[in-house]
Amino acid sequence: MNSKFVVIVIALLVFASIVNAEPWKKTIDLGFTITQNSYSDNWVGGEAGNIAWISLANGIFEKQVSPKFNYRNNTNLQFGQTHSQDKETKDWKKPIKSTDKIDIDNLGRFTLNAFVDPYVAFRLQSQFLDGSNTAKDKLLDPILLTESAGIAKSLLNRDKNQIITRLGFSFRENLDRVFDESDSTKAKLQTNTDGGLESVTDITYKLTKNTNYVGKLTLFKALFFSKADDFKGKPDENYWKAVDANWESTIATAISKYITLNLYTQLLYDKQVSLKGRFKENFGLGFTYKLQ
Repeated sequence: MNSKFVVIVIALLVFASIVNAEPWKKTIDLGFTITQNSYSDNWVGGEAGNIAWISLANGIFEKQVSPKFNYRNNTNLQFGQTHSQDKETKDWKKPIKSTDKIDIDNLGRFTLNAFVDPYVAFRLQSQFLDGSNTAKDKLLDPILLTESAGIAKSLLNRDKNQIITRLGFSFRENLDRVFDESDSTKAKLQTNTDGGLESVTDITYKLTKNTNYVGKLTLFKALFFSKADDFKGKPDENYWKAVDANWESTIATAISKYITLNLYTQLLYDKQVSLKGRFKENFGLGFTYKLQ
């Protein structure tokens, strides 16, 4: 499946939905959380000041483009940094990234009034800043492109409460710019691809009047991997065949019109990266603005 072709198809579908008279169903949450503490230069005890902030933008956009086609976009953007002082000199160090995420998922369902709906999907996952190279930062790297097609089922569709699950064949392309060992300022693009069965379940649910839950569970079972020969004869030869899992959950509770308590969790399992599951949590109280 050609990535450029899929992008063009999605762009045409979006354009068609814009010119169509049907209104958008949309939910947009913009948030910003910051914590800060500081100490005078003569403070005794070994503490140091720090500032931590996280910004986020979450959006769900859905439109019935025609009686036979439904388009849904789920966008999740996050970025945050922690700034810390040196305990001895009290000088501020270079900020450390605390969270960084770009996840844009596009789903097109052919609504044929059948038990299940055929679908096509395109997903882009990346990060704003890769600071793994101390000599030079990389923007939007690495990038994971996922193209898939199969069958989808809407299990719940009432007001803004939705549960949509889909199962199909997925093709993934990973793009990574790797710096040359002899010159840390020059990067070379490396790619690998795999394909297999993918299951994705999206949940948007209003738990209480002021509390909303948004979740996404993605399971992927690779059937082929372009770099499989590189691992032959090694202990991790068959790790790429294990099921990958990604479970993301966001619970947001509105304390007032603009103040919201947010809890974001992510549970990842990729045997090629780690034999154990990886867990991430962001918890904060901050400013949130909703566009609906």
